[in-house]
Amino acid sequence: MKQTLALRMGQQLAMTPQLRQAIRLMQLSAMELKEEVRQTIEANPLLDLVEDTDEELTPADDDAVVADDGVGPAPDDPVEDFTESGDGDVEGADEPLFEFETPDAPGAIEEIPEELPVDVTWDDVDQPTTSGTGPTVGQDDNGFEERNGAADTLLDHLLWQLNVAPLSARDRAAALMVIGNIDDDGMLAASVADLVDALDPALAFEADEMEAVIKLVQSFDPPGVGARDLRECLLVQLQQLPPATERRTEGIELVRDHFELLANRDFAGLARRIQLPERELVEVLALIRSLNPRPGGTIGDSVTEYIEPDVLVGKRNGRWTVELNHGSAPRVRINDGYASMIRRGDASADNQYLKDNLQDAKWFLKNLEYRNETLLKVAGSIVERQIGFLERGEEAMQPLVLADIAAAVDRHESTVSRVTTRKYMETPRGIFELKYFFSSHVGTMNGGEVSSTAIRALIRKLTAQENPRKPLSDSKIVEVLRQRDIKVARRTIAKYRESMAIPPSNERRRLV
Repeated sequence: MKQTLALRMGQQLAMTPQLRQAIRLMQLSAMELKEEVRQTIEANPLLDLVEDTDEELTPADDDAVVADDGVGPAPDDPVEDFTESGDGDVEGADEPLFEFETPDAPGAIEEIPEELPVDVTWDDVDQPTTSGTGPTVGQDDNGFEERNGAADTLLDHLLWQLNVAPLSARDRAAALMVIGNIDDDGMLAASVADLVDALDPALAFEADEMEAVIKLVQSFDPPGVGARDLRECLLVQLQQLPPATERRTEGIELVRDHFELLANRDFAGLARRIQLPERELVEVLALIRSLNPRPGGTIGDSVTEYIEPDVLVGKRNGRWTVELNHGSAPRVRINDGYASMIRRGDASADNQYLKDNLQDAKWFLKNLEYRNETLLKVAGSIVERQIGFLERGEEAMQPLVLADIAAAVDRHESTVSRVTTRKYMETPRGIFELKYFFSSHVGTMNGGEVSSTAIRALIRKLTAQENPRKPLSDSKIVEVLRQRDIKVARRTIAKYRESMAIPPSNERRRLV
């Protein structure tokens, strides 16, 4: 193949550093944004963090949007009206929602494109790494060992108990082999024969000796650990209960001798086999249900993740208001002292350094303002459409897609997607991710639409209120929803039910 050199003309949009920064800030969560602001302030002497004690907040600093429900705000409320005008537009939506103290820019700031150019991949965009709340590598963190230290794993917990057990070296080696084959749920994943074969042949360990070692490990905490199946796990826990525990003897007999009937929820067969009246059988089953089928799940290195809401929603004077959480959206300003030191016509290195940092500071403030403005507009538009959910709960959730909000706030869908990911809204009903308010829809008998979130809430409500002796099947739930003019297929009900971890009707059957 012959190589040739040719010229070709074309147009493409380049990713400027400012655009990269704008996209990055849009993707950050509240806690990551705090860390990003802190690092930027440390790197740029022209930026200062505005503390609440530095100056009194003016009404412009307490921006909020109000969802209209027919009642006007009090005259002194520092909020911005968010009522719909006659042509469907939002009054005040184009007003500047945030103010920053910055010197006049030497030139106009270009608009941030709504959509990424086609020649840019996500690898080219700075992605947020880990949460910005932890210390960086090598950073001194004295005094926080206990708070930030990893919790003991199940393996550590079992080894600690083994170390204090009076065992010979031979038995200890076998116990280590048993503990090493226990999974995260606390179940022993190897048979006696496999454990014996894995040991050193010089120990000459027999199967009955390994069985005794397994029984020893099963006496460790948490109760039920080291069991080889669910039946043995429940049986071990029952046997470790105090002898005076009510219905303990009947529970051991039921699990040991009639486990298949219990698993199949054949309560009539159980009552005949163990010859107990229904009232006493109910007490035995309640005792068994109090046991833990996954004993290892109670111990682990789970890390608590804290969520800080980005926007706050509340009802003020009969109107729903939406405002930024200023605790999660740090306020930044230009340092007037350093800005006043910049001299025109001075080409010195120090003066050029200040000029460059001033321009970077202005861009950072612009991008931060753009993020906060977009976040507030999107949250306000969501609340305006989901007032029913705020007042009546999930069953009143309305269908909503990204395109609806993008059209309402005059942003591209990709921008709305970024600003609703890992951003949280605090409401009187709890804290929800903005993505939670988006859902697909299902048609109704009269041609309307119902949110899939509302249907899930109805399924949860129906199964919670059903007769435990005769739980509702998926087909029966379809009939109940049809009576409410909701047209949905049985397989859709099954999909929604499984997504909420609700078992099928045969597994929900109970005596009480």
